[in-house]
Amino acid sequence: MRRKASLILLAFAVFFTALSPLMRWYAFPRLAKIPPNQYQNAVLEAKNPTLIDYASMKAKKVPKVTIVQTLKGNVEESEKVEKTAGRDVVVWDALSYVVDPQGKMVSKIPERYIFDAHSQAPVHTNTEAVDGDTVKREGIEFKWPFLTEKRDYEYYDAQARVTKPIHYKGTRNFRGLKVYYFEQTIPWQKVPYPKTMPVKGVTAKSLAASGTTRWYTTTRKFWVEPTTGAPVYGEEIMNNELRGGSLLGDRDKVTVFNGHVKMREDYIKDIVDQVKSQRVLVLLLTSYLPWGFLILGVLLLALSLWLEARSRRPGEPTEQADHDPEPEPVNA
Repeated sequence: MRRKASLILLAFAVFFTALSPLMRWYAFPRLAKIPPNQYQNAVLEAKNPTLIDYASMKAKKVPKVTIVQTLKGNVEESEKVEKTAGRDVVVWDALSYVVDPQGKMVSKIPERYIFDAHSQAPVHTNTEAVDGDTVKREGIEFKWPFLTEKRDYEYYDAQARVTKPIHYKGTRNFRGLKVYYFEQTIPWQKVPYPKTMPVKGVTAKSLAASGTTRWYTTTRKFWVEPTTGAPVYGEEIMNNELRGGSLLGDRDKVTVFNGHVKMREDYIKDIVDQVKSQRVLVLLLTSYLPWGFLILGVLLLALSLWLEARSRRPGEPTEQADHDPEPEPVNA
């Protein structure tokens, strides 16, 4: 009986030991993915920034500028792309909406970001766009891959329509989470005008026709939780200018916006709580279950060997001896 139990335990030990690497290297890359219907928004603020008044074409200090960033999963579009791409795809319709202290719109930039649901690598289609212009992204945007590494990544800048390295700057602690800190600087370069302008009658075409060009530079900072690849906090030091042309008269340049944009405190707490819960699910596939199965397999193997050793211990009757018939008595 002990030998049968030993063989059964040995079979389970082999099963769980083999399941451990399969869970980590086979199941995880296929099961961990961004849901196509995800919805997320965040509010960022720049206090005491410099902002242009398009009516007078002069820059002035204002108390605050608010930026509302929204990411909305487009399930219908993702299903269309998946048919041709042959893999799980997520389509995010993003919107960056900027308002002044009076709540009036300063600018709004819509985006369509299409990427692989597992690796976050960009997927290219003719609907991939920034502010209505077709683009072809390279690198990541908004989110890092699962199990983010301590290295530089290529990150896409939607305003400049360029991809530049975003540099890993070290590991830090943020609100009880171990995070990786990344930083990227986009040097001054000419960028297109937003399609939607805040002043009636002022359009991107009329501004461009005057010969006045728009220039932009920024330094963006992200604190990224490495298990999920989700940024839990972000800042951006941004500067926009108008340069040259007849629109500015005798001035060489005018500031459009100059400020230090930071995520609002209430949204930081919500995002940190959300990432903490998602982190547990990823760790379940990458650490908890693989290590748990491996430890269980080792314990079952040890128990199997112990039972086998007990069944072979000298001096104990074997199962066959227990069932041998008694000898018949011999008559004289």
